[in-house]
Amino acid sequence: MQNYRNALILLQIILFCFLFSACTWNDTESNPDFLPLDDSEYPYADLPRLVIETEDFAQINDRETKIPSKLQIYGKDRPESEVLDLTVKGRGHSSFTMAKYSIKLNFEQKQSLFGMPEDKEWDLVSNQRDKSMLRNHFTYQLARTLQDDYSPRNQFVELYLNRNYMGVYLLVEHIKVAKHRVNISKSDSSFLFEKTRDADDDDILLQSHLNCTFNIKYPKDPTQKSLELLESHINEFEKGISNDSITLSEWIDIEDFVRYYWIQEFSKNIDGAFGRSIFITWQYNFPFQMGPVWDFDVAYGIGNTRMMSPYDWYVRYQGWYKYLFKNNEFKKAVSQYWKNNRQTFLDAVDSITPAAKKLSKASRNEFKRWPTLQNDSDWPFVDSYENYDKAVDSLKSWITQRIQWIDDNI
Repeated sequence: MQNYRNALILLQIILFCFLFSACTWNDTESNPDFLPLDDSEYPYADLPRLVIETEDFAQINDRETKIPSKLQIYGKDRPESEVLDLTVKGRGHSSFTMAKYSIKLNFEQKQSLFGMPEDKEWDLVSNQRDKSMLRNHFTYQLARTLQDDYSPRNQFVELYLNRNYMGVYLLVEHIKVAKHRVNISKSDSSFLFEKTRDADDDDILLQSHLNCTFNIKYPKDPTQKSLELLESHINEFEKGISNDSITLSEWIDIEDFVRYYWIQEFSKNIDGAFGRSIFITWQYNFPFQMGPVWDFDVAYGIGNTRMMSPYDWYVRYQGWYKYLFKNNEFKKAVSQYWKNNRQTFLDAVDSITPAAKKLSKASRNEFKRWPTLQNDSDWPFVDSYENYDKAVDSLKSWITQRIQWIDDNI
């Protein structure tokens, strides 16, 4: 009897190991009860694991093809969600050309992930250019602390794609018009649009008076009348700021524009200088509003020689801000905002240490998979660090110097 019990226990152990660590399937299944995870080479590192398998193990080769897939969330040693149906595709422009690329997720049903409000659309951001892996997370948290209307919620995860370890990613709410995201009225006279330099085939583009290219994100299928309404309003505004002939408060939410300016200027974000990933909303009979903030992996000292320095002004010489700074009311508001909120920017530095601590174990997996820490041979890998802690210290040092320079030159 004892031998029988021992044999039964052994069988149970074998079955458990097969279910939760085996990577022995030869083919994907249409309705699996679980997705296999083999973490023998990249062990659990205190972060949730997202396990994704594409149909027939199809490769993500572009940003257009939606690939049917399965996703499951793993904790330390077992799944913590059902197997979920979704499609995946590439996301980002320059970031998608990198070996560790970002991914767009679109679930069949709305999902609440890690306590964030439910939605179908999510982004997995690779952050490969950022050796601290913290710049986007830090900035979204800063915007929230500064009481921005909406800043993308996010969660660090480790990703396994088609049974291959892909590294540490930031799971972020996709920017869209929705109740718990960009919460504007849904009508043909409410708009979410993005200042960009890039365009996809299905983008709806608008070229403005000041030669800005805007990509209309909402409405999804605007009527010609809607497009003409937005284009006319933008052009009238741009003509007004270019010759300083309008009352700003009638056209823009000044506090909102100033807050957005300071987040971009403080971080010295290369995209934030009215390049791309600049989101703006406008609702008929309401002022323009800037945001939400997005895309800071090339900020806080990453970029060309000018961007690496924590000194000098940058964003105020670009795009709409170049003209807004000719307005005395706006300049005074900018100066006063820094005086009122300087301590918030300074206190934000303290949030970096606990965030980095959460990534400490996972950073070993990340830089084993992608050995970029000491790579400074080509842009954007312009810095070299002995270890992950040095990369984090460099970020904190840059921000501290930036605050001091602003104090001295405001």
